[in-house]
Amino acid sequence: MLIFLSRRKINDEYNDEEVELTKEETKLIRRVLKGKAPHGDFDPYAVYNPSLEYIPTQEEINSYQLMDEEDRPKFIPKRFTSLRSIPAYENAVKDSFERCLDLYLCPRVRKKRINIDPESLKPKLPSRKDLKPYPATCYLEYRGHKGAVMSISTEASGQWIASGSSDGTVRLSEVETCRCIKVREFGEVVQYVAWNPLPELPILAVSVGQDVFLLNTGLGNEETQRKVKELLHVATSTVLDDSGNKLSAWNWLQDDEHEGIRLRHFKTVYSVEWHRKGDYFSTLSKKFTQRHPFKLHGLPVMSAVFHPTRSIFFVSTKKNVRVYDLLKQKLIKKLETGLREVSSISVHPTGDNVIVGSRDGKLCWFDMDLSSKPYKVLKCHPKDITNVAFHRSYPLFASCSDDCTAYVFHGMVYSDLNQNPLIVPLEILRGHASSNGRGVLDCKFHPRKPWLFTAGADSLIKLYCH
Repeated sequence: MLIFLSRRKINDEYNDEEVELTKEETKLIRRVLKGKAPHGDFDPYAVYNPSLEYIPTQEEINSYQLMDEEDRPKFIPKRFTSLRSIPAYENAVKDSFERCLDLYLCPRVRKKRINIDPESLKPKLPSRKDLKPYPATCYLEYRGHKGAVMSISTEASGQWIASGSSDGTVRLSEVETCRCIKVREFGEVVQYVAWNPLPELPILAVSVGQDVFLLNTGLGNEETQRKVKELLHVATSTVLDDSGNKLSAWNWLQDDEHEGIRLRHFKTVYSVEWHRKGDYFSTLSKKFTQRHPFKLHGLPVMSAVFHPTRSIFFVSTKKNVRVYDLLKQKLIKKLETGLREVSSISVHPTGDNVIVGSRDGKLCWFDMDLSSKPYKVLKCHPKDITNVAFHRSYPLFASCSDDCTAYVFHGMVYSDLNQNPLIVPLEILRGHASSNGRGVLDCKFHPRKPWLFTAGADSLIKLYCH
């Protein structure tokens, strides 16, 4: 390094001495520092070759090849006789391209291709053998109906099953023998049957057209029958509100022909659901009555169920499921399904999880403690889902569809809130035949055993056992 000490003297740090320059040398150095040619005879096209002492010999070049790549020189100087003999820069195009990327602020990241086995991406599910028992084989068939079986319901003890059909009849049968003990004629399509959940009250609710019948099934001992007859006896034929005015929405009527009570509506009733204690029930029709405590602003109601342990009521509209507090009579949550049209709902025995079936064959699982959006959406049926059901004691749930199949799933809900529910597909139950474009219209689990009942449009009821 040269450092000017005066106009003619410089300090040469390399040799650690002061050097005195001539006038011409000083002028030459100053021209070079200003970026000018050192003298007038300077040729800008001349080839400036490095000194011979910097040019390696062939032996040195051969020794470079034996060195490690990290220690090997990145550049080896050469001498050329003219500009024509100088080769082009090898990385010129690459450097220009990277310079353009810098101008465009484009990040340069080298991504390596990763080879992943598609099987490794599938969730690790337990084996179906470890999840037994669950219904898998058709064990019994219940015959007798001449039309499509619209609805089925099992008695609380699991000994009896009731079925309603489009042939206008309700049949009571024994589960394990298929023996029909009673047939009730109504003359119209039976839309829905629902057994009272209390074993000491063998009362059957039946919806036929605009009427809902509460029937005495005749089961039980004398004491049970005496209590049932007292409950199914009404002294007045109309219902009055708190002000003493007559309600025009429905009427209570004694029905001696069918041994029960008839509740007359102005619209067709297509669903009846009992409260878990058996002292209340809900009915759904195409017109809400004035005494309904929840305002839905004209939204169509598809189905409704009671919470198994709390005073909560679930009402499904065409797109959403609304959750109401019965005591406070207000909306507490709205579950957004994202489905084309809701067809049915069912609540887990713990009350914190809900499954929703739809007209487009999708089934949504909601974890109410997690979110108002579906936890899982299962695309299982190619046609409409007609009903969904949870088992009361086993970790099982099922769906049935117009595609003549019923799907059985393992649905384990853990007490640990940090652990998500486990959903595993188990079995596809087939056996029903299609009739007028309809398949399986209803499915219900046995209250105590891992059995599934299915009702088809082919007028058959099938029992699937493990």
